[in-house]
Amino acid sequence: MTASPLIALVNGRVLGDHGPREGLAVLVRGKRIVAVVAQDDPRVGDAQRHDLHGHLLLPGFIDVQVNGGGGLLFNDAPTVETLRSIAQAHRKYGTTGMLPTLITDTAEQMHAALKAVDDAIEQRVPGILGIHVEGPFLANARKGIHNAALFRHPDESDVEALIAPHRGPVMLTLAPDEVSPQVIARLSAAGVIVVAGHTAADYATTRAALDAGVCGFTHLYNAMTPLANRDPGVVGAALDDPHSWCGLIVDGHHVHPATLRVAIAAKARGKCVLVTDAMPPVGSDRPDYVLNGQTIVMRDGICQNEAGVLAGSGLDMAGAVRNTVHMLGLPLAEASRMASAYPAAWIGLDRTHGRIAAGYNADFAVMDDTLTVRETWIGGIAHTAV
Repeated sequence: MTASPLIALVNGRVLGDHGPREGLAVLVRGKRIVAVVAQDDPRVGDAQRHDLHGHLLLPGFIDVQVNGGGGLLFNDAPTVETLRSIAQAHRKYGTTGMLPTLITDTAEQMHAALKAVDDAIEQRVPGILGIHVEGPFLANARKGIHNAALFRHPDESDVEALIAPHRGPVMLTLAPDEVSPQVIARLSAAGVIVVAGHTAADYATTRAALDAGVCGFTHLYNAMTPLANRDPGVVGAALDDPHSWCGLIVDGHHVHPATLRVAIAAKARGKCVLVTDAMPPVGSDRPDYVLNGQTIVMRDGICQNEAGVLAGSGLDMAGAVRNTVHMLGLPLAEASRMASAYPAAWIGLDRTHGRIAAGYNADFAVMDDTLTVRETWIGGIAHTAV
């Protein structure tokens, strides 16, 4: 077998742990980063050079909550073909890894979704890392756009399906007030990434769920009990707990920027993760889609039904990074980590994903000074974004 050529990414600003640096080259062979070296390193001269034209080179973005894209909703057709198209739609926004997300549905659809993601990973569909199952074990009082008629408590077949061996991480959003600590503990012990969301739980119930194995919170602030002076609620438990992760939708619509800054200040560094909660309009010219029999329309980046209920978002990961810099005032290096290194750690892939360093996957987002993606690399293969 012929060895893969050595490729040198040159003439860029490499975003490392301490911000962008010039004068570096990233050496890639096959799917992996070989080394990050000075541009005058002899190995650069022996490699195929890829000119970054002065752009920023960031670790590829990892989105743990993607409902759809490219005009497609994962729920509508949980197949490898759907996953391939959704991943392709998000690729031009720098997303190199995702957890396709199944919104509350039947047991049959959940099983089909789990199989589709396993098959996609086996077939090496670029960008598919695992699955996020959001529901149906949720609370009616905080249902959001989910179909409450499909809500239920997990039975043995549900648990067995989730804890069975899978080819990638399995994240499950559930309501701690609807699922017992014993079931949470069993799921967590088997490797399921259990997170809380769409829940009317109080602080004590949420704290018990954290002790049982809940490790994070789906779209913090949205669809959960708020923080109050004598009733901390789910939000209070999330901000008080030093170990859990919090997904943040930074689109200017789901949560006020000041409220997001409070969460980032309260949580330990590395525990706030950018997510999109993206719906079919992302990467598509069509602004409308159907969810649970309701027509949802995206206007000005906001996805809503006729009653004004938010139904996911029209956000992409490049937009989330830009908003984190310009709307929240965070440095680009930290916004980048919130979109790459931190989600990789949340789903247990931080030894291979989320950094530009030797041994890591050659997954990159190449961005210009407006933080628009110009190229996306997945597994050492470049894809032009614009």
